[in-house]
Amino acid sequence: MRGPVPTLRDVAERAGVSPTTVSRVINASGFVSREARAAIRQAIDELGYVPSASARGLASRHTAMVGLCLPVVDADTDLADRSDRRPPPRVPGLPGAETVPVVVDTDPEAIISWGGMYFGEVVRGAEFAAWEAGLAITVAMTRAPDLEARVLNMAGRVDGMVVVSGTLPDDLLEHVARRVPVVILTGLGPESAHDRVTVRNAEGVERLVEHLLTDHGITSLEYVAAPEGTPDDEERFRGFCRALTRAGIEAPAAPRLRGDWERGRGREIARGLVDGLGRGGTLPGALVCCNDNTALGLLDVFAAHGVRVPEDVVVTGFDGVEAARTSAPPLTTVEQPMAELGRAAVEVLTARIAAPARRAATTSLPVTVVLRGSCGAHPPVGVDGRAGEDPA
Repeated sequence: MRGPVPTLRDVAERAGVSPTTVSRVINASGFVSREARAAIRQAIDELGYVPSASARGLASRHTAMVGLCLPVVDADTDLADRSDRRPPPRVPGLPGAETVPVVVDTDPEAIISWGGMYFGEVVRGAEFAAWEAGLAITVAMTRAPDLEARVLNMAGRVDGMVVVSGTLPDDLLEHVARRVPVVILTGLGPESAHDRVTVRNAEGVERLVEHLLTDHGITSLEYVAAPEGTPDDEERFRGFCRALTRAGIEAPAAPRLRGDWERGRGREIARGLVDGLGRGGTLPGALVCCNDNTALGLLDVFAAHGVRVPEDVVVTGFDGVEAARTSAPPLTTVEQPMAELGRAAVEVLTARIAAPARRAATTSLPVTVVLRGSCGAHPPVGVDGRAGEDPA
């Protein structure tokens, strides 16, 4: 059995100093003589003492932790269903069949969620920025029904939080913001009372549509939107409309086609378009999608039904996920710096923690239009119109 957990007082007694002196060494605050410091370090090693982060937080009002609050995507909600399923049938007669199952893939169209690819990069950037600042990251997924309890529990354990726009109800967000500094990742407007880190959504789509209009001569374009009320998507649609209006083409009042950020819904939209062809309908010259996963779903179905991209219809995305480079054809997209979003959000948060009274600000990161085979071109073009560096 394990013995009692050593305490700070145990370390003080072993080193022959006061608990306050031990606390100064652990928290790197105040003067401690070299001899006393060495005795405390030796006592910590001998006892196997591990400082309590919560106790240190109570004393210093800092925990050296920042929270990252992410939404739950559709693919995550499927995990509970899959955990209840029986193991798939084994292929008999193969060596090791009793210990290592060999199965036939019964769902070859299963896809990795947008959230897994996009937010994985955001978390990677956030963790790196926290590490540079000597902090640690804790992540919470906004799951019902205990959303409020989960989020408030995190707020009580961290020095500040990065919250993805739209993941928390407004009243809960403001409640959290009264306890700790909050940075909003994407979404909201420049008049927000909170710091905001986003990308140049509207400018990116506007530059992409200008390329399709000017360099390809396409005048029939349709925007494939995200769920209604999504701030980033609204900005992207605004850029789409702005480019059409500047070219003298009437912009739609609202998108006709809506996805849900996921590849599966993109496939459903494409099937509807293909069915329309069978009834004498036509395709627009270009489908400008709210994100890469939606566009990849379109490519899946178009390829299966003989709709040629880009000859019959141009398809574009937004994000710059790795799968966009290896699709058939490779996907033209607006590439955003996903890891840099996470990194910048944590850097803004640490600045806010250090100066809580300063005015809220918006940090807007650049994007790049990357031209590939799905529009019939290849060199990447920056938002400012200059040729960018080919990511390949």
